[in-house]
Amino acid sequence: MVLEGVSGVGKSTLARRLAKRLDATVLHTLTDPHTGWSDAANDELRPLPQFAFYLSGLLHTSDVVRQALSRGPVVADRYASSVMACHAAVNRACLDQVRELITPFQPYLVAADITFYLLGSDRSLRERMGTKTDVKQDDTDLFDVPGRLDRLRENFLAVAETDPSAVVLPTDGHSPDDLADIIVEYLEDRRAEPDRHRRRHP
Repeated sequence: MVLEGVSGVGKSTLARRLAKRLDATVLHTLTDPHTGWSDAANDELRPLPQFAFYLSGLLHTSDVVRQALSRGPVVADRYASSVMACHAAVNRACLDQVRELITPFQPYLVAADITFYLLGSDRSLRERMGTKTDVKQDDTDLFDVPGRLDRLRENFLAVAETDPSAVVLPTDGHSPDDLADIIVEYLEDRRAEPDRHRRRHP
């Protein structure tokens, strides 16, 4: 399972809740060692080598997912969709061009069984940002860089449109436990009637 969406929408908190309920391993893309290098990559690399860095991190995360799946379920906080949506938004690049760059490597990536695209309003994002204890540059840039949040949302929705594992999940008015309940119930229903629930909102 993958959780996608903009910074501050609640992916990390929800991933921990779901991992506990499903007895799953929780991962964040980028995993180590790439996560420790990301600030330098963002500050010092031009767009194409920066993309290559995040692609390398994604491929490594896929290897980590393979290992974790041998022990049980995996919940990933971000995955391939974030690499595409975020790189295109931050560098004002065409999403289709970024998608083309990643396409040759898709066979190497472990495919997600289901990807929840979390959507939150500006107000709810600001509220969550106010409670985050690990605010990063990406978080503050959502509101400080003109157009950044709108581009990110558009990109995530565009990626979801072509993602066969996609389920769009609005988060406003729901606590992390509420969202975990919704997802677990959706998964149970999906197992019972897989065709009926494909690509629908929970």
